[in-house]
Amino acid sequence: MLKVHSRCDLSCDHCYVYQHVDQTWRGRPARMPPATVQAAARRIAAHAHAHGLPVVHVVLHGGEPLLLGAAGLREVLAELRTTITPVTRLDLRMQTNGVLLDEELCRLFVEYDVRVGVSFDGDRAANDRHRVFAHGGSSHDQVRRALALLRRPEHRASYAGILCTIDVRNDPDRVYEALLAESPPRVDLLLPHATWDHPPQRPGPTPYADWLGRIHRRWVDDGRPMSIRMFEALRPGGGGTEAFGLAPADVLVIEADGSWEQVDSLKTAYHGAAGTGFDVFDHSVDEVARHPGVAVRQDGVDGLCATCRSCPVVDRCGGGLYAHRWRTGSGFDNPSVYCADLLRLIDTVDAYPPPPAPVSGEWSATSPVDEVLDDLATGHGSASTLAVLAATQLSITRALLAACRDRSGTTAAWELLVHLDQAAPEAVRVVLAHPFVRPALVHRLDPSAPSGLGAAVDPLPALAIAAALRAGVPAAMTVPVRADTITLPTLGSLVLPGLGESAEVTVRPGEVQIRGGSVARTVRLDPLASPSTGWLPTRDVPVPGGRLLLEDGDPYRDCYGQPVEPRLEVPAARALGRTLGQAWQVVHRDVPAHAAALDGGLRAVVPLAPDPARPLRSATARHAFGAVAVTPHPDPETMAVLLVHEWQHAKLGAVLDLYDLVEPGQEGRIRVPWRPDPRPPEGVLQGVYAHLAVTQVWQSRAATDQRDASAHAAHFLAWTRDGVDALLASRSLTAVGERFVGQLRHALEETRVGSR
Repeated sequence: MLKVHSRCDLSCDHCYVYQHVDQTWRGRPARMPPATVQAAARRIAAHAHAHGLPVVHVVLHGGEPLLLGAAGLREVLAELRTTITPVTRLDLRMQTNGVLLDEELCRLFVEYDVRVGVSFDGDRAANDRHRVFAHGGSSHDQVRRALALLRRPEHRASYAGILCTIDVRNDPDRVYEALLAESPPRVDLLLPHATWDHPPQRPGPTPYADWLGRIHRRWVDDGRPMSIRMFEALRPGGGGTEAFGLAPADVLVIEADGSWEQVDSLKTAYHGAAGTGFDVFDHSVDEVARHPGVAVRQDGVDGLCATCRSCPVVDRCGGGLYAHRWRTGSGFDNPSVYCADLLRLIDTVDAYPPPPAPVSGEWSATSPVDEVLDDLATGHGSASTLAVLAATQLSITRALLAACRDRSGTTAAWELLVHLDQAAPEAVRVVLAHPFVRPALVHRLDPSAPSGLGAAVDPLPALAIAAALRAGVPAAMTVPVRADTITLPTLGSLVLPGLGESAEVTVRPGEVQIRGGSVARTVRLDPLASPSTGWLPTRDVPVPGGRLLLEDGDPYRDCYGQPVEPRLEVPAARALGRTLGQAWQVVHRDVPAHAAALDGGLRAVVPLAPDPARPLRSATARHAFGAVAVTPHPDPETMAVLLVHEWQHAKLGAVLDLYDLVEPGQEGRIRVPWRPDPRPPEGVLQGVYAHLAVTQVWQSRAATDQRDASAHAAHFLAWTRDGVDALLASRSLTAVGERFVGQLRHALEETRVGSR
């Protein structure tokens, strides 16, 4: 670790370099002189050559290394590459607060193959609790700008991840969500530096384990969408880090004046704790490695105190971070000051199964954010982008499912789902991805929901039974009943008068045995069953992209703010199915790019009840990704426009679940040509995104000389253009939002050129 600049432009009150007991930085130069860089590079190269090392890792650190500027950093990087690369592979990294990161520096790091880690503590409140300027000002916006630069496709290779220091006063859910939103390849969660002389804040017996346990639960329930090194290191065989495990210590520090030091977290113990008395001008790496403070950390379990040596999980925590063991009088011969937290956290990690092997081509939250938004700004979005949206929506559903687990009166359903998620993950995925699972979970968690609408109904048992049926796994469960009905998402509904409030449900492949109230019956799950059997299967429609559910039975489909049709009679269902299939083919004919987006995500259509005053109605619901609602209409050309229009709303809703495109707290209203009343910024954004797609449909039809198509294309083009311009002029968008809408404007101009 090279301390290339020993001063910093932030004044973080938890910084061990400046704010803890060691103050040796005061006597050192601000910048590492070129001669010191040369001497350090030669020492590293000589050590690698002498020991035949296949790789060495060098981290530029501080202070704040970006204070060197682009020219100064280029000199350091060039020296290291020139001297070390001929001898061994050089893994170059840098840790920064990100405040000064810009495009020139990003290009420099790509050029020299430098992986950059950024210190960032989460949401604004969490980050600004400690990471502030000397005048007390926030660094949050500057750090997020730096992370956005690293996420760009041209810089992504240099994005190493995020370092986040824990403060139990921060909301762990908000911190997790803020970290996840930055799409980091890896997150390092760090316990705040403390010793037995200066113990950490402790509002309970194990507050740090409890705080981290909440993040661990979210992370696992979301499918481990990013690497979190702490959790991975604490698993059996997870591998050691400086903070955990018994692997020999392998980090040395070269200070700005050329002094060799031990790992610099020791600065939190006492003044001069990290010192060795050696420097790069007169002493080799091997000489420093024989220093007693370094040598003791090569001894594994033998270098720990008696308490740690007798602990059953010593191979997992390794006694914790060396600096955290310090106590005046007994030195480092103590357990970690976080010992109780580490024990509890290991129990938490062990309570969850290990991660499954990755599936080839599977999307994770480390996918570049800008690529997703840029693709959607074309007006449609590719199949891979739709896969991103679907995966993140499924993660949200899994998180809601975990929250509902805490309200469930039994653990049986959760345990069955966990088992099936390992044994038959595709069956669980299909059930949880059903568009109306999330509305059911949201309703369950809403304390204001009237009990008559199902607030007291636990959705987990029916989900577990549906997944078991799909997996062909026998299972038994007590399932709540609502209005004599048990709904099994993606499959259908069991409607049996007299069931009571709950029923014992036993499933075997293709059939269900039910006992509840006055009912005791075995029901065959025949897709062609008569309603008299009590089984009402969910019907599907063949479409070019696969099969589309005609969802007219799930009780939570009633989430559109408009009346929905009851279950359709067979002739009506067949007629709507034919229209939907033909409409899908029309979309493929007119706008193949939008058809690919439909194929990639639209899974269900809900029939709305007819309204003579508004015969053409359609809707989407924010919590029901994968579905749209339409009034049945016999004309496939008209239905095609409705599908494209509503699917735009669904896609943008999924984006808004992930990214702030509109500045929070915007109360202004914007006048738009398609509504008589001024609209909020998000409503205008939804409108222009949907109208852009409709413009593209009519423009395509105009190219084939369809009657009135040119007039319709011009009409929607004008609407969309005026809406985009009003939105950009409103100053209500975030920087990301302005970029997204600006690209929509570009796509609109291309549409206008194509329509001339």
